Amino acid sequence: MAEATDQNGSTTPVPILRQVFAVVLAGGEGNRLKHLTRWRAKPAVPFGGKYRIIDFPLSNCVNSGIARVAVLTQYKAQSLIRHLQRAWNFLRHEVGEFIEIVPAQQRMGKEWYLGTADAVAQNLDLLRRHRPRYILILAGDHVYTMDYARMLASHVERRAEITIACIPVPLAQASHFGVMAVDEENRVVRFVEKPSQPEPIPGQPEMALASMGIYLFDAEYLYALLLEDRDRADSTHDFGRDLIPHALQRGDRLFAYRFVNEAGKPDYWRDVGTIESYWRANMDLCAIEPPLNLYDRNWPIWTYQAQRPPAKFAFDDEGRRGMAVDSLVSAGCILSGAVARRSILFTNTFLHSYSTVEESVLLPNVEVGRNAKIRRAIIDKHCRIPPGMEIGFDREADRERFYCCPQSGLVVVTPEMLGQSFRHYDPQEDF
Repeated sequence: MAEATDQNGSTTPVPILRQVFAVVLAGGEGNRLKHLTRWRAKPAVPFGGKYRIIDFPLSNCVNSGIARVAVLTQYKAQSLIRHLQRAWNFLRHEVGEFIEIVPAQQRMGKEWYLGTADAVAQNLDLLRRHRPRYILILAGDHVYTMDYARMLASHVERRAEITIACIPVPLAQASHFGVMAVDEENRVVRFVEKPSQPEPIPGQPEMALASMGIYLFDAEYLYALLLEDRDRADSTHDFGRDLIPHALQRGDRLFAYRFVNEAGKPDYWRDVGTIESYWRANMDLCAIEPPLNLYDRNWPIWTYQAQRPPAKFAFDDEGRRGMAVDSLVSAGCILSGAVARRSILFTNTFLHSYSTVEESVLLPNVEVGRNAKIRRAIIDKHCRIPPGMEIGFDREADRERFYCCPQSGLVVVTPEMLGQSFRHYDPQEDF
């Protein structure tokens, strides 16, 4: 508990979680997801059969007891905004619970958001209006489940000014993250954003300690740091590149919070910022015991979903059997004498007879024609796969028609690549 003082000077106890204000950064372009972010922001990309990526950090907030949240948007935000309006309007502002959508508005000048820190700095008036004691900065494009209350407890116990959530990652992948070094008390002693030569963890030469892009600040400390950074001509106004290293140079109290499970092992967290990582994270859900548990009733992932009938599996003839194995099949799907193996089928997917789908992700409203075959592919919303078409079997043919990842060979298919127009889109559905 802490105390709040009203206009009459009297004080009342305030639960500590009600003193936290969460800011979700959801304005990035998401270029590495290629065609999946052509019409939508990365946090709005569908994931896991029925969710959007942003549902994970927002669900973490609500489940952690943090119910004052601002989502900062910028690029291609229409689909994201519509989803937030539909899925996240159940909080009650009358009792101090809300999720506000905050588009880039040039509130402090003529520039759009110049970096992650600048996005928060341009909304300092919003933050100050709510008078939080702590500010939690989150990325809107990561997939994980995490109790932020535990991170807050660690922050308070250590009297930290900044707490950074971290997790070990393979050294070969560490160049994509902020990499830190800590002492025996988990105080951060070095931090480099996306280093070309990441520093390994002592005793673990093949691993590096990576930032998860989750920062917890004392509010007044953050305000001062942001204003100081805004006046620095050499700054890119980014948390990882500028604010965190600058705070270290000043000798401020920065601590790492290790994201571990009950067994003390690193928990599940994925930056799904590339085609390969997005596909792999979806495939993780198809495992017999998936590392990300969507079935935990004590930690539900909230979302919006249209009212659709249950999934249907039709025909039981030899060679024409509607079935799905090691797959997630959402409401409104029909597998009419077709087979899906280790795949994710989003809402309203229709597989016609004798078609097969393997190790693939089919986003909502996809139709797969008779005798078509799909393997190791991501099929975007509203695609109509013609009868007999094969995807994922001939790399040269795939390159001529679709986007084919150079290393993995994963195929991405959009309606435009199939020469299909918008005429069959459901106006009630988002991009």
